Amino acid sequence: MEPLASIRWSVLTLVIVVSLLIQPSFSIYCDEDDCYDLLGVTQSANASEIKKSYYKLSLKHHPDKNPDPESKKLFVKIANAYEILKDEATREQYDYAIAHPEEVFYNTARYYHAYYGHKTDTRAVLVGLLLVLSGFQYLNQWTRYNQAIDMVKKTPAYKNKLKAMELERTGGVTNKKKGKQQINKQMEEDLSKELELQIKGAEKPSLWELIGVRVVLLPYTVGKLLLWYGHWFWRYQVKQDSYSWQDASYLTRRSLGVPFDSWRNIDESTKDDLVERRLWEKPNFENYLAEMRKESKRRR
Repeated sequence: MEPLASIRWSVLTLVIVVSLLIQPSFSIYCDEDDCYDLLGVTQSANASEIKKSYYKLSLKHHPDKNPDPESKKLFVKIANAYEILKDEATREQYDYAIAHPEEVFYNTARYYHAYYGHKTDTRAVLVGLLLVLSGFQYLNQWTRYNQAIDMVKKTPAYKNKLKAMELERTGGVTNKKKGKQQINKQMEEDLSKELELQIKGAEKPSLWELIGVRVVLLPYTVGKLLLWYGHWFWRYQVKQDSYSWQDASYLTRRSLGVPFDSWRNIDESTKDDLVERRLWEKPNFENYLAEMRKESKRRR
């Protein structure tokens, strides 16, 4: 039920956002009014006529000349309409929006680019975007981490390990008053925290993995990568040294197509066996695949 409810809320939110966006695209210029009507001119009026009409209306509705609150509001609208129509570029955009009201997103983008594009520092926009993306990424990682922890804690293997750790802590003495199925809540919390560190594939989110941090550290990462490749080439291509265990592990992992996080979760004895097979060499890798196929058929 929870996924269905989440989908419904997502669809409802999307409908509301779209309904707010899909409105006459020319209304973003002079709200619900027509900029030409506010200045009392036609769409075919030239720049001189627009300017003349603006000065006439601004004198009539200026707050210093007319104390009426409604007149003050109208003066603000007239001034805004003149700012739009006095500039050829923004007037052309406004005329296009009137002629093509269905192109909502295009007209909206042109409007905000014209009015705010030159005022916005691209670097500030990039930094803000990275911060927002990093924030969403961090929240998503924590959500997935907590879900993984909750799922693992529901498994019989986790509960058995929890009981075993309780017996180890208490010296093999259980609390009979609470029954075999119940564990002291405080001890359960302590043991759960201890076991969380041992759950494979459910590592806590790290700030170093965020996209914003990675972008900031990109020059360092690239430099380190170039240095690593240079060291690799000199050691194994020029000097023809034997691969270290760490580098042999990298070659093995790459040959098998195993992600780094998954490789870390493999037990050490299995890793040693795979590394000793030298799977980065084609004949060894083909022999390994043949063995895996035979083993798979045998299990069937």
